[in-house]
Amino acid sequence: MNVHNQKMLGEAIREFLRTYKLEEKITETRILSSWEKVVGPHIARYTRKISLKEQVLTVYLNSSVMRNELSLAREKIIGMINKEAGADVVKEVHFR
Repeated sequence: MNVHNQKMLGEAIREFLRTYKLEEKITETRILSSWEKVVGPHIARYTRKISLKEQVLTVYLNSSVMRNELSLAREKIIGMINKEAGADVVKEVHFR
């Protein structure tokens, strides 16, 4: 497959994802799979669930102490997630 065909295939895949509104789901899956790498195993152990909707990441934790600690590092976490994703996919983080 030559470079031109690869570009056409890549664009066709991106268009398919946009058409069926799958881009955010794929991004959410990437964030879920990299969450432990981003925050470390200690924090990941307290995480019950993560969801992404309209660039707002909601992280459900089973520790109020951890929730407070992470709230203080909110901007840093957003930066680390976006760096890992390679794009600005998260604008806000809510800890619950």
